[in-house]
Amino acid sequence: MQRKSVIVTGGASGIGLASVERCLEEGASVVIADLEESEGASHAAALDGKHAGRCLFKACDVTDTAQVGRLFAETVEELGGVDAVFNNAGIGGIAPSDEVGDEEFLRIIDINLNGVFRVARAALRVMYRQGSGSLVNCASILGVFGQSQAAAYTAAKGGVVNMTRSLAIEAAPKGVRVNAIGPGYIDTPLLEALDDDMIQGLISLHPIGRLGRPEEVANGFLFLASDEASFVTGTTLMVDGGFTAGKS
Repeated sequence: MQRKSVIVTGGASGIGLASVERCLEEGASVVIADLEESEGASHAAALDGKHAGRCLFKACDVTDTAQVGRLFAETVEELGGVDAVFNNAGIGGIAPSDEVGDEEFLRIIDINLNGVFRVARAALRVMYRQGSGSLVNCASILGVFGQSQAAAYTAAKGGVVNMTRSLAIEAAPKGVRVNAIGPGYIDTPLLEALDDDMIQGLISLHPIGRLGRPEEVANGFLFLASDEASFVTGTTLMVDGGFTAGKS
């Protein structure tokens, strides 16, 4: 990733922050894109000092088309282009479907699916002009399989998986690759509200016998973003400890 410019949405915590750190370690310049009220600015300041001025923060709400457009315009202006994007911003959502109101359902869809499209669209516009680039969308194991009480989330992530295929077909003739990554249950702040019995239940779903670590998903993103994946497009790389291996 030497001398490459990378944007990571949802980059202020969890998988996103781990991906920022891995890209910096591999020589990239990285934009942490996250909400204004996130810890993105403080993380960027600390990482910028550690990595020779190669990390910066841009406030961006992926539900706002204007903010997404500004993120890419400013990144191009300051870094000269966008070589890779981790389209990672998202939220969870667990509730019985008969109790989910329109507002909550649409909020999950707007961030986890529409937001992914807004970022993808802006990324492709830049990458098409360059004639190169790698876009990686964050899907999920629940983009491939259903789960009780997660109708909105699974609908959004399933949409991300199939959107990735369609975008990859469109983008390939223009020199741009589009892939997705499908994390299993990862040990991030999103799981902090769960009790120990629930955590142990999640662990039991993974044949490898533990939850994933954020840096393990980051390594998957790093591969898909890099030139080492030059013949890989339109796929979803599962980083799930074997969760999906025994399901069909």
